[in-house]
Amino acid sequence: MSSRPRGRASLSSVRGRIDRLDAQLLRLVNRRAELALLIGRIKRRRKWPVFDARREAFVLRHVARENRGPLSSRAVARIFQAVLRECRRRERTSKKKVPGTS
Repeated sequence: MSSRPRGRASLSSVRGRIDRLDAQLLRLVNRRAELALLIGRIKRRRKWPVFDARREAFVLRHVARENRGPLSSRAVARIFQAVLRECRRRERTSKKKVPGTS
């Protein structure tokens, strides 16, 4: 007989599920960054600034509305602010071709 109660997930199985979700999150964040690079190319052609305060405010409002927890809206905002900041930084420093574009 197992020392673990029936119906309860083991620590290693839950960690495995988290590892798979982390891999998915990484793919999605990198895909978002690729799209931000594409936007950066469009902005450069049009001579527009990289930072758009209205767009960033919209994104933060949007994710706050979509948030169903358990993370607080403040925590979600901090996460997305970091993603936006890193995408902007990459946009500013990129001169390379974006994958999937010509």
